[in-house]
Amino acid sequence: MAERDLTQGAPLKEIILFTIPLLFGNVFQQLYSFFDTLIVGRTLGLKALAGVGATGPMIFFIIGFLFAYTQGLTIITAQRFGAKDYAGVRKSFTTSIILCILTTILFTVVTVPLVRPILTIMHTPSDIFNEAYIYMFISYLGLGTILFYNLLSNVIRALGDSKTPLYFLIIASILNIVLDLYFILSLHWGVGGAAIATVLSQGVSAVLCAFYMFKKFPILKLKKEDWKFDKEFAMEHLNIGFPMGIQMSVLTIGIIAVQFALNTLGSISIAAFTTAVRIDQLFSQSLITLGATAATFTAQNFGAGKLKRIKEGAKASMLLVIAMSVIAAVLIIGLGETLVGLFLDKPDEQVVSLAMQYLHIIVIFYVFLGTLILFRNVLQGMGKVKAPLISGLAELVARTAAAFILCSYMGYLGVCLATPLAWIFAAIVLFTGYRMALKKAVKSIRKTQRRLAAC
Repeated sequence: MAERDLTQGAPLKEIILFTIPLLFGNVFQQLYSFFDTLIVGRTLGLKALAGVGATGPMIFFIIGFLFAYTQGLTIITAQRFGAKDYAGVRKSFTTSIILCILTTILFTVVTVPLVRPILTIMHTPSDIFNEAYIYMFISYLGLGTILFYNLLSNVIRALGDSKTPLYFLIIASILNIVLDLYFILSLHWGVGGAAIATVLSQGVSAVLCAFYMFKKFPILKLKKEDWKFDKEFAMEHLNIGFPMGIQMSVLTIGIIAVQFALNTLGSISIAAFTTAVRIDQLFSQSLITLGATAATFTAQNFGAGKLKRIKEGAKASMLLVIAMSVIAAVLIIGLGETLVGLFLDKPDEQVVSLAMQYLHIIVIFYVFLGTLILFRNVLQGMGKVKAPLISGLAELVARTAAAFILCSYMGYLGVCLATPLAWIFAAIVLFTGYRMALKKAVKSIRKTQRRLAAC
């Protein structure tokens, strides 16, 4: 059997074994945007690099929603798997497919016509507007491939298999690089070629996941009755998936606010910030990956009623957060300037200096980032969405206020400080929410046990 039961074995060992292949997979997924940015910067120049960078928050506003939304849908799948309810696993899978088809149609129809108005509202500089429009337009057209790759890979992980998505991502990442170079250098499609390469590569990943799932997972041998749509069961999925998606979009609004403030500083600052963020995203994948592991670990054990094991897993994961944060900070400080230089054929000294300023600030606060990611995912694995949503609002307020207020007084430095300040606020809210949710769940289980004993 390809699935893995995370309700058994030493929590730290199981978390590490599950996280390692997932980490490599997430790093390869980040390589999509990393190599898009790198190849665009080195082959098309500073303006094209800034154009792609200017679309980042707006693209992530949608993609971030879809990623968290699909992760929320598969929380139910993982809980049913942990409870050994395999008919429920199949029903959850088909329900998620139907919901994602409807979501793809809705989001594509709504977002594509809004590309130009959004870029105009964002005060995108005129010298990079065309590149930004092309890249964002194609990315929105390809939302379906991204949505279904995320759904299928999340289902595979919900069943305890974190290795297989890695293999598909390696293939897709290599394909993305090859297509980037072919579309840009041979066909001269510019930034549009980079966007098309990303969409096609994600599509290949989705197809590979689908073939693998139906062939290797016995519990996913779908029957006719599995496709019968149950409104109440669909609402159970949406009650977790939709708030998780909204929470991620709320976070992204803060990032958009940062981009809005950044756009007032010119294309040099945008290029520097874009480069630094790509490097930051690559190194912070270890923390994001650990969070995804925590969600699956928690969901399976919550379904099995093992709350003590959830607490043990959270403690073990927090130790890993501290270790990963220190390692990432050391690597970024040591390799940051070299990595920044990779993005431009002729590195601009001002771009390098501004990019390093952001990186040197951000790494100091990685522990807060890891803490908020960890406890956000633990709570979501338990099906608790209120505290993560509140933390998202706290992060939005902190990031937005910092972006505009600090930017007006400190310029680029103020933009750099906005994100870590938001992490601190959100981490405090999430840790408090985790403690409260765990106590409430323990009381609920004890009350149920006393009722059963009385019977």
